[in-house]
Amino acid sequence: MGVPFRFIHAADLHVDSPFRGLSEAPSHVREALQASTFRAVARLVDAAIAEAVDFVVIAGDLYDSADRSLRAQLALQKEWQRLHAHGVQLFVIHGNHDPLSGQQAALRWPDSVYFFGAERVEQVPAYTRQGELAAYITGISYGTRSVTANLAAGYKARMDDSYGIALLHGNVDGIDGHDPYAPCRLDELVGAGFHYWALGHIHIRAVLHEYPHVVYAGNTQGRHAKESGAKGCYVVDVSASRETELRFVPLDSVRWLNVQTAIEGLTSEQELLDAMEDEVCRAAADCGGRSIMARFSLVGRGVLHARLGDSERLQELLEGLRERIAENGSGLFSTGNSEYGWCWISELEASTGAPIDLAALAEEDSFIGELIRESRQAESGEALQSLMEEAMLPLLGSPKLRKLVRSAMERHANGWLDKARELSAGLLAAAEPDSSASNSVGAAVLEQGGEAK
Repeated sequence: MGVPFRFIHAADLHVDSPFRGLSEAPSHVREALQASTFRAVARLVDAAIAEAVDFVVIAGDLYDSADRSLRAQLALQKEWQRLHAHGVQLFVIHGNHDPLSGQQAALRWPDSVYFFGAERVEQVPAYTRQGELAAYITGISYGTRSVTANLAAGYKARMDDSYGIALLHGNVDGIDGHDPYAPCRLDELVGAGFHYWALGHIHIRAVLHEYPHVVYAGNTQGRHAKESGAKGCYVVDVSASRETELRFVPLDSVRWLNVQTAIEGLTSEQELLDAMEDEVCRAAADCGGRSIMARFSLVGRGVLHARLGDSERLQELLEGLRERIAENGSGLFSTGNSEYGWCWISELEASTGAPIDLAALAEEDSFIGELIRESRQAESGEALQSLMEEAMLPLLGSPKLRKLVRSAMERHANGWLDKARELSAGLLAAAEPDSSASNSVGAAVLEQGGEAK
């Protein structure tokens, strides 16, 4: 039997992340985003104090770059001093973004902060506020940015009754979309003898296994549209009998959201703008007063599809929505002074279709049906590759463009084929006079001012 204790598991703070590509955003939005990673750290410390935790573990990437800014280091020094003043220990490993080989300022850190080195796996004790042994923390930092060795293989759990926490920055089971740093297998971690694996590197929180717990805390502040949803840390309660309970605590001050608006049943731009604004208000109600960075996607099938294929029209729609929210925001948003924060629409994309039934058209003994069937057959790897290379042949002849074009083909081939099929079928159906289904489509398109030829 041990003693009950509470700790916070956080990771991937990425303090002083640059937030590039926001030239269109107003100054208060850019300033709030630049400050958001700093605010997340302050909120982390606030949570540690409010929750009366015994210690905090951070699983790598405290900073956004190896040559960390002095501003970021001074901000962490200030916050770690606050933790120290409240008797909270802190255990830190560095990851691929902030390896120990990066440039660091010579600063004094509180004695309650323990930074794991990169030379070997270390194991150190963690205590409760009352001075009782709570757990042993095992970890190792990255010495350089690219660590491809299986660091977890060097972690050794204690054979006594103590609670073991393993602190690791790495990729478990080759999770897609993330660099394969410190790769390891889930079954390897589960069988290593630790009670809790506090993981970093993957920016999506996830409990991969329970008893033993293998947990990604995710990052503390979203930095772009792919890092959407609530971001924060886990408060972990461990009982004297080793029961482990996790509770998520949000720390983000700006929340990135992916918002969809369906065009079914909408017949005018006014109705579309109203529907989009309604979606913003619903999103705001679920975000606890945080500011919002929203990426809008228009989806579904409807008569407005014919008006959404033009990039200039979409940009005008985006600017119109931004103005509406800035002016009134249905009482939820202002220029940043509202208690509810602000909302900025970062981008707008349309993945809509004409009001046709592709499945039904694919069954027809018609040119449209043959087109859809042939395009679906082309979705297989070799056929699609051949089709794309034929279409891109003029560009592939340029040595300077060849690599760029092939890379784009690999990433977007299926998306381009879907759009081409949708566009072709929609135009053909609208122009086909002999099909009852096509007649209704064509009438609807022409009624709404479409230019079906």
